Amino acid sequence: MIKTPFVSNEQLKEIVAKYPTPFHLYDEKGIRENARRVYKAFSWNKGFKEYFAVKATPNPSLMQILREEGCGADCSSLTELMLCERIGISGDEIMFSSNATPVEDFVKAAELNAIINFDDITHIAYYEKNVGPLPETVSCRFNPGGYFELGNTIMDSPGDAKYGMTRGQMASAFRLMMDKGVKHFGIHAFLASNTTANDYYPTLAALLFKTAVELHRETGAHIKFINLSGGVGIPYRPLQEPCNIEAIGEGVRKAFEEILVPAGMGDISICTEMGRFMLGPYGCLVSTAIHEKHIHKEYIGLDACACNLMRPAMYGAYHHITVSGKENAPSDHVYDITGGLCENNDKFAIDRDLPKIDIGDLIIIHDTGAHGHSMGYNYNGKLRSAEILLCEDGSTRMIRRAETPEDYFATLDF
Repeated sequence: MIKTPFVSNEQLKEIVAKYPTPFHLYDEKGIRENARRVYKAFSWNKGFKEYFAVKATPNPSLMQILREEGCGADCSSLTELMLCERIGISGDEIMFSSNATPVEDFVKAAELNAIINFDDITHIAYYEKNVGPLPETVSCRFNPGGYFELGNTIMDSPGDAKYGMTRGQMASAFRLMMDKGVKHFGIHAFLASNTTANDYYPTLAALLFKTAVELHRETGAHIKFINLSGGVGIPYRPLQEPCNIEAIGEGVRKAFEEILVPAGMGDISICTEMGRFMLGPYGCLVSTAIHEKHIHKEYIGLDACACNLMRPAMYGAYHHITVSGKENAPSDHVYDITGGLCENNDKFAIDRDLPKIDIGDLIIIHDTGAHGHSMGYNYNGKLRSAEILLCEDGSTRMIRRAETPEDYFATLDF
């Protein structure tokens, strides 16, 4: 797989003439086409719903695009709920999955009639005490413990995760809430992150489908939906194979037919909560090379920094880099690509083979459409960048302005 930008050098020059770098740029056409692929892959399930993980890219314009393609919103905080409220998303269009949840978060979720996904059995009494009666439909987050494996590979260790209820607590929670008038239940689990293995969802689905059958038989609870959450990844590296969403959907269908249908539970709706897969490849960070340094290594300094994209500094994550206009030039130089923070880990790439970079070159950092701008911060007094949408018709519009020093000072008391 060759990584090519979704924006041409000519387009980018026009955009930069209008909006100064750095900025995050999003591809509306790619976002819509990808959302339609997801819905087609799960079209066999009558009630399928993708609840976009708002935490990945909390921008109302992008959320509205996904909403127009049938997606709801997966929220985990009061502010994310308020963002949904501001753009008219409410009711069962919202899945509220939180942990260590403050009262005000549950209150807002209740006001919006969101589907509550309880992370812990103690949250049931907490909700009743501080919010009121339980809604007719609720969900519970399941943590099976131990290790989660695909084939012979350990993907993650749920037993070390802070999220979810044990198997015994799930049954107790269902019985408790049925006694309190709850009529419909959902089951949710998140057991691996950013995996490009096509068998992740089908394996997780089989686990949750079996659990649903057992819980229905033990408690008599009506299982309305099963939420496979997120975790479906994207290929950050050029030679990495992408997920095949069609194969993933078919794998989940087979497990559904083998486990739920024979148990008389073929009316269950499937939900997903993808963020990275929905938007990751359809955003990029656009920056300008403003400095070069020749000491023990060769450095190129950008006008962006880790405050604009935290993942390389925080996780050592790989993000592919294109020097716009030099896509076909030989990668015969080795650079560290850095930002201007007073931290030595403020590097977008280390010892990266790239074409010769000249001052003023536009640098495209790929796959920042999710967990890019959303993870920004203000260390060193750096200001968060703008977000620009490349519309389907080729035009652009600003969907978030860049921060100003006045924004930075706004919460201070002088």
